[in-house]
Amino acid sequence: VKFYTQEGVYDLVGNNIPVFFIQDAIKFPDLIHAVKPEPHNEIPQAASAHDTFWDFISLMPESTHMIMWAMSDRAIPRSFRMMEGFGVHTFRFVNAKGKARFVKFHWKPVLGVHSVVWDEALKISGNDPDFHRRDLWEAIENGDFPEWEFGVQIVEEKDEHKFDFDLLDPTKIIPEELVPVRRIGKLTLNRNPDNFFAETEQVAFHPGHIVPGIDFTNDPLLQGRLFSYTDTQLKRLGSPNFHEIPINRSVAPVHNNQRDAHMRQTINQGRVAYEPNTLGGGCPFQAGADAGGFTSYAEKIDARKVRARSESFFDHFSQATLFYNSQSAPEQEHIVNALRFELGKVETPAIRERMVYVLTHVDKTLASRVAEGLGMKVPARIDTPLNMSIPADGDPKKFQPKRVGKEGGNSPALSMANTVKDTIKTRKVAFLVADGFDGASLAAMKKALTGAGAQVKIVAPRLGFLKGSDGAEIKIDFSFLTCASVLFDAVYIPGGEKSAAAIKAEADAIHFVNEAFKHCKAIAATGAGIEVLRASSIGAGPKAGQATSVGGRVVSAEGVVTGEDAQAGKAAAEFIKAIAQHRHWSREAKPQVPA
Repeated sequence: VKFYTQEGVYDLVGNNIPVFFIQDAIKFPDLIHAVKPEPHNEIPQAASAHDTFWDFISLMPESTHMIMWAMSDRAIPRSFRMMEGFGVHTFRFVNAKGKARFVKFHWKPVLGVHSVVWDEALKISGNDPDFHRRDLWEAIENGDFPEWEFGVQIVEEKDEHKFDFDLLDPTKIIPEELVPVRRIGKLTLNRNPDNFFAETEQVAFHPGHIVPGIDFTNDPLLQGRLFSYTDTQLKRLGSPNFHEIPINRSVAPVHNNQRDAHMRQTINQGRVAYEPNTLGGGCPFQAGADAGGFTSYAEKIDARKVRARSESFFDHFSQATLFYNSQSAPEQEHIVNALRFELGKVETPAIRERMVYVLTHVDKTLASRVAEGLGMKVPARIDTPLNMSIPADGDPKKFQPKRVGKEGGNSPALSMANTVKDTIKTRKVAFLVADGFDGASLAAMKKALTGAGAQVKIVAPRLGFLKGSDGAEIKIDFSFLTCASVLFDAVYIPGGEKSAAAIKAEADAIHFVNEAFKHCKAIAATGAGIEVLRASSIGAGPKAGQATSVGGRVVSAEGVVTGEDAQAGKAAAEFIKAIAQHRHWSREAKPQVPA
């Protein structure tokens, strides 16, 4: 996020995961080389499921905490608007008297934190590669402005060492149960770019862009980023004058001695481009603190400065275990499946074995279940030291992981099961409709859903217009050929015998329903629309899939809502509750429908 302040530009350059793979920036090139396509064949593209990445990770136990996040549902968000943001590093707040406190930054989405499932993510990529960009753009265009609350965790300097982890370790979080996040502001995205290239592609972020009141810490990864981002922007934008591009330009006047280079925008007068000088009257000169100039925090140091990591950085597993323990049962299941997928793509057995052995230090059941999916046994030991990221002259024994944190325990804030689930604002609901639909039930359901903030889209066997049983016409938004269930949050099938018969006869429509059920989404049907559910694979499934209206009542079970056409209003109330839950994970424990 780029803040345009009266004291200059402040860039808060973060991530949607609060930790990172490495503790020291010196390993950045190795990490990037490992995760890139393998150099001999440039495969795989845009994926991490391959030997070189997992070879590196299995030798770097400091990456384990990040791997748990990356393999979790957090890595496949439902929307950018439903994704947390983190500053990752520990920074400093410095007040006017020069007193400093440690701070970590957070962005909390007002709509809550939600994800898709792995099978769904793969299909979204094929159906709409621009899914996330389109989702964000359309929300802003529709006036559903995305919002995040800005929060901070503040730690007094005297309390730096009271935790069983190092505050300056970028592979660690401060659990919110230890230091609550204090909300201090809100970010609202209230307009789209007028020109995407000029305002988005050319933006230049740099963690070194700070303003008075904020300062750095000795986090070794942060220190490396302060150096590398200038080089990044020089390569991306082609000139040291990238700060003069309109989207990067400070609203506060900037005076420096830069005069030349490619794409220079400012036209300075005079012959002076250095300081100190007499020919320019001593200008420009550095502003002191009393004039609003930046002053670095005067940190007291009584130690030797060496190129080494403190032993307090060597607990690589306690927080990885904390994260896994904090997940709900469905979230843990998804982590297991993600690791099975990723490691299942690894061709070298020794790498799979070493990685499974690393997982035993997180949770033995996790390691056992991953190993089962890979058709192997959990190794009792490995032939090399667990940590192979060792300085040239280092003693391997001194660099091995040392668990300091408590065994067990959990942090409810780490599970998406505990996120906001009280709204359906901006949720997209597909209405599966054909000619002869029941106009009253469709209208009642649409009115209720849009009134609660959802978006309704009509999906039919063809494009154009549909005529209801009462003669009313509606415009079709998508055909089954131009969309898929993975692009929606929920599905509704209205009544009308002719409409239901046409939908039931449409193979793509049955697949649409089956797939939505498989992905645990809310589904509703009224009147003859229930016959479509019976024709799908849901009808032979658990209670939720029996798809029936009992004694004229609205039935809601495991996210499937059914009722008569005349009860569409009541069914809508139950449907809204089901959509607000985001997903109904209990279905995953039941026999899966083909989709």
